[in-house]
Amino acid sequence: MKLPKLERPDRYQGLYVFDFGDHAGVGFTADEVAELLDSERYKEGKVYKIQRAFPDGRMELRAVPAAMFQLEAGMFFYSDNEPTARDDFKRLGALAIQAAPPCRAKVQLAQYAEDKFAVAVIYPAERDDEVSSWLLEGDYRTAGPAEGGVGAVERYYRDEPEILETHQLFGTSETISRTGQELLASIALAVQR
Repeated sequence: MKLPKLERPDRYQGLYVFDFGDHAGVGFTADEVAELLDSERYKEGKVYKIQRAFPDGRMELRAVPAAMFQLEAGMFFYSDNEPTARDDFKRLGALAIQAAPPCRAKVQLAQYAEDKFAVAVIYPAERDDEVSSWLLEGDYRTAGPAEGGVGAVERYYRDEPEILETHQLFGTSETISRTGQELLASIALAVQR
């Protein structure tokens, strides 16, 4: 795969390289990659996330399986009483106001049983690293056990706890995603942004 030389490569960190087979494009957003993979024509494309970009133009890439763009991941913070769970839920909402999450996410306060509650944060699986960093940087902590990942989301949906409260969080992005014809018209470009 031949990649173009980039001006200001640091601007591309966190974006994606899409390998179309006969050429590659640098600088796609996660939403753009998901749309390309959903199309019949580009469903076999290979995707790489730009982990780091160096001033000399080198990039550290990480392969991302196409399935990751179809999955949800999540983090679940458990407690054994409702007041604690509600406080955890409220503090997570306050964190989102103080520093917006890196992507869209839904936050739910759920009750499994009389003594089992959870604050669930569910988001696109390909953004797992960014959401983890956001929670760490925001110093979000709870007293009870926690778990996360794609499997945790699947169990949560399967268990069907009672949803007591829910919020939709909207992430910040410096990059606007293109869709439809606008996206398809640009795929021949080696540098997307």
